[in-house]
Amino acid sequence: MHEMAVAESILQTITEQAERLGGARPAAARISCGQFNAINDETMRFAFESISRGTPCEGMRLEIRHIPLQAKCTHCQTVFAFDVYRPTCPTCGSAHFDFQPDAPLLLEDIEFEDPDISP
Repeated sequence: MHEMAVAESILQTITEQAERLGGARPAAARISCGQFNAINDETMRFAFESISRGTPCEGMRLEIRHIPLQAKCTHCQTVFAFDVYRPTCPTCGSAHFDFQPDAPLLLEDIEFEDPDISP
């Protein structure tokens, strides 16, 4: 299960950051992923909830943002969010484009209960 490995890595990173901040209690974390690095939201939340039991991260909120795959039209150079159901440039209608690099899977932000503490 891909999500379990991701959840373990995120838990480790958040725990380390909380320790660096003197044992701060994490309240929420935001992650993002592209289309080829995609995770299933429900599976990811379940995996994170399961492995965070008994840790300072237990009960924290996990927000997941999916970043659309971008393409660049080879005719007019427009960069656009690729839509598999309408695979044409929204500016000129061309069906000739190159895919841009997919967004990586990232831990973007950690929110702690104490508003004065930030990573």
